[in-house]
Amino acid sequence: MTNPTKPWHGILTATATPFDEDLAIDYEKYAEHVQWLAANGTQGVVPNGSLGEYQVLSNEERARILETAISAAPTGFHVIAGVGAYGAKESRTWAEHAAENGAGAVMLLPPNAYRASDDEVVAHYREVGRVGIPIVAYNNPFDTKVDLVADLVARIAEEVPNVVAIKEFSGDVKRVWQIHQRAPRIEVLVGADDVLLELSTAGVVGWIAGFPNAMPKESVELYNLVTAGNYAAAAPMYAAVHDLFNWDSRKEFIQAIKLAMDIVGRYGGPTRLPRLPLPPADEAKLRADTARALEFFKKH
Repeated sequence: MTNPTKPWHGILTATATPFDEDLAIDYEKYAEHVQWLAANGTQGVVPNGSLGEYQVLSNEERARILETAISAAPTGFHVIAGVGAYGAKESRTWAEHAAENGAGAVMLLPPNAYRASDDEVVAHYREVGRVGIPIVAYNNPFDTKVDLVADLVARIAEEVPNVVAIKEFSGDVKRVWQIHQRAPRIEVLVGADDVLLELSTAGVVGWIAGFPNAMPKESVELYNLVTAGNYAAAAPMYAAVHDLFNWDSRKEFIQAIKLAMDIVGRYGGPTRLPRLPLPPADEAKLRADTARALEFFKKH
């Protein structure tokens, strides 16, 4: 069930951007994908995140992707706009665009051009916070070299009231407990597919996920089990998909998720440079991991 006052709750798919063979965006395919995700039980989408290859989109493409998602979203299906950028001015501009076009919230990385200091990180969030739209902070220390540790999250929470939640992608399963203790008003969303079960034990309100692009119904089933605390039923399912979900924590996650989409009959398509297709050994492993997950759900 969606939460109209907290659109960052539930399963939010970080959507892949569909490029055609000439590497132009197929906006019709993207709109259909948003509607398909809604029809298959997820609560919303996050366009222009890392999985959406926002770094290699033009400003016009990035704006149109968000506008397409909002136009395609059925009533009650949420759109959280990725607004990561090198500078706070750029991120603020994207947050303003999101607010003007009806997005329910934005997802904001720390500064990602260099290893920013704590003061600079807080200033970055404060600047984007002036837009007034709810902000989901995005902790991705692998890409940004900035780790939003619990004490820093507490500072952001104190100084930027409209930062409401955090997408936790560090892979540190202790982190969620620390955030609850030191920044109790900040809600936590699972940010990496392969720690869903572990983070759920500490209390989470949502999951910004990659593999629902390929397996939304299965992901909804698993999410509902773990958030209900039914780990006996969830564990066999999680074991079957965990190797597949682990690709979400690798640098090749975009190619892997797009290939998984192709395997299950969705359209993943190519990536733009500098990303190349998976090497043969990685592709074989991804195909085997996908087959194992599909076989489990076929039998159950």
